[in-house]
Amino acid sequence: MKKQHVNLTEKDREILSEKLSKETLKAKVRKRILGLQLLDQGMSYQDAKKKLSISHIVLSTWAKKYQAEGLAFLNDKPRSGRPIGLSGEERAKITALACSEPPKGYARWSLRLLSDKLVELEIVESISFKQVGNILKKMNCSLTEKDNGASER
Repeated sequence: MKKQHVNLTEKDREILSEKLSKETLKAKVRKRILGLQLLDQGMSYQDAKKKLSISHIVLSTWAKKYQAEGLAFLNDKPRSGRPIGLSGEERAKITALACSEPPKGYARWSLRLLSDKLVELEIVESISFKQVGNILKKMNCSLTEKDNGASER
């Protein structure tokens, strides 16, 4: 007789089956659910880890977390660290300003000029030029590239 590593309650089995039927399930949650179900069916850690392409340690951690927390472990807890300081709307405004015409007397925007203008326009309370550069880099926006057709007027 095989050792059953996880014993799901009937209610938990129903909840997991219902969650799996949803299309908007995160991949890591789906994998955790499948892992629990395989262990509940009596599959060994070795067989389950091969089927899910995960390590033995991850699988045993899921089993232990289920025993301790129940199905609450499926979703990650909020992580520590500094929260995101700028909203998506503020990032969009920064990108839009970088794509606009530079002030009179300047051929193009610099990161320092952009950061000063953002504070002046009260788009943000404060921002460093490095942070402006990181935002533009993530948005695939370069201050050195010419706009297609904008400078050929």
